[in-house]
Amino acid sequence: MKIVGRDTTFSRNLSFPFFSLINRGYLCVFTMAMADEKSLNFLEEIIETDLREGKYTNIATRFPPEPNGYLHLGHAKSICLNFGLTQKYGGYTNLRFDDTNPVTEETEYVESIKDDVRWLGFQWANELYASDYFPQLYEFAVILIKKGLAYVDDSTSEEIAAQKGTPTRPGTNNIYRDRSIEENLTLFTDMKAGKYKDGEKVVRAKIDMTHTNMLMRDPVIYRIKHAHHHRTGDAWCIYPMYDFAHGQSDSIEKITHSICTLEFVPHRELYDWCIENLEIYPSHQYEFARLNMTYTMMSKRKLLQLVNEKHVSGWDDPRMPTLSGVRRRGYTPESIREFCDKIGVAKRENLIDIGLLEFCVREHLNKISLRRMVVLDPIKVVITNYPEGKEEILTSENNPEDETAGSRTIPFSRELYIEADDFMEVAPKKYFRLAPGQMVRLKSAYIIKCEEAIKNAEGKVSELRCTYVPESKSGSDTSGIHVKGVIHWVSVAHALPIEVRMYDRLFVTEDMNRIEDDFKNHLNPESLKVLTNVYAEPSLKEAKDGDRFQFMRTGYFYKDKDSTTNQLVFNRTVTLKDMWAKEVKKG
Repeated sequence: MKIVGRDTTFSRNLSFPFFSLINRGYLCVFTMAMADEKSLNFLEEIIETDLREGKYTNIATRFPPEPNGYLHLGHAKSICLNFGLTQKYGGYTNLRFDDTNPVTEETEYVESIKDDVRWLGFQWANELYASDYFPQLYEFAVILIKKGLAYVDDSTSEEIAAQKGTPTRPGTNNIYRDRSIEENLTLFTDMKAGKYKDGEKVVRAKIDMTHTNMLMRDPVIYRIKHAHHHRTGDAWCIYPMYDFAHGQSDSIEKITHSICTLEFVPHRELYDWCIENLEIYPSHQYEFARLNMTYTMMSKRKLLQLVNEKHVSGWDDPRMPTLSGVRRRGYTPESIREFCDKIGVAKRENLIDIGLLEFCVREHLNKISLRRMVVLDPIKVVITNYPEGKEEILTSENNPEDETAGSRTIPFSRELYIEADDFMEVAPKKYFRLAPGQMVRLKSAYIIKCEEAIKNAEGKVSELRCTYVPESKSGSDTSGIHVKGVIHWVSVAHALPIEVRMYDRLFVTEDMNRIEDDFKNHLNPESLKVLTNVYAEPSLKEAKDGDRFQFMRTGYFYKDKDSTTNQLVFNRTVTLKDMWAKEVKKG
């Protein structure tokens, strides 16, 4: 696939069927690439130039999450990018927690972030915290004050906002901007000593109140917060703003390529200004387009709202785009890494079809999942010419995609469960499943013929009477009968009752970034259906944590953490085919 943009061109070889990739600001030309070669993205080009010209001998990147929520798929793109670059070109990636706001941070989030990064398959070189640098960051602020490049301001937040002006009107200086260096140093020392209340004073960089970039109009770099910090306790009551801590933390760690998303483009000027005026190691910031995906919301604030208002069961609800959510749903780290590789790295915002992610998940699960027969909507079949009390042990492969997966045994008896939709009382042409007088093969078993449909008092078919062909046993069929339909089944006497949670997309609107009303109005009311009248072949009882299953002809499933010894619970990870594409075509 080649995507041509106004300011960049990059190619990405795609080995998947056609998907819509909606790019804002791009002319998209889709081609099925046959070659294995892959062009470099713009960051790889920059790094290769830096290494070739001897600017660096190796590179250093960092992944800097705020410990105020759980990571989501957008973070996965950043993780794969940062760690992937240092794996490819040599170097290291730090995991640095941006814990500069004590009010929103919790140790729970720190541990979940570390678990998510490890689960994706990466290991950081150093586990660091912005709070590790609080003493050094304080000294950096002192240096700026001594250079006359920072001052203590008594203005309220509302007054500061008014003083900054607008994009079309320059800002105005206030009386505090002309304080002496000595007075500013004394006030800053008193701020650190806890002599002032929250919001009573701030420290601002002294740059230019008429600057065309409003972020350069004397930005706040320190504020007062009398709050307990999850690591430093009550040692500090002043905390650096993110824009001040970000670049200086990069510099302290000698990060060569500080990779951010596009919303940080306006912040780069301040990043460079601080490093230049502090005369410290010159880390450099680069920006790429964040992940926007159809039928998905990535805002941590809005995801937290869904959790707090009980629209979902928690951060790890399998409908959530969090890494803990998709992990519980049954996504594999390999499929997410493959997805991130396929979507590439762009300089302009784009909207990725969630169908591509689901395709990557299906492709991997098809290779590794154990096949099992599970009946979600059962109807009973009685094989009238099969001896009462007789049972057989049949054999079926675990995964036709993997010869090393071996096989399993399945009990067969006179009474079976099949899917209700595998029978039609009045069947159309080219219907190859069960119907009165019609034959079908039971997977890894026999050919059966429907002789009679028994109805209950409401007139609904409740039981099928069938006959089987004894000579048609799979693997040793001598019947000479050829049937086109094959269906799955479960022996009634050996059936394992389970609960199945049928998860679907959380939102019904394709582009959640373009909505203007309350995002909760776009929640999918059909995003979860719980099935309790489900029967599985008995081998499923041996399911271990981490096992992946394909419930034959139904979808891919994963054992949920709510499972108990007496009640197994399985989550649908993804359907066998893209069902949403079919619904869209229907209009």
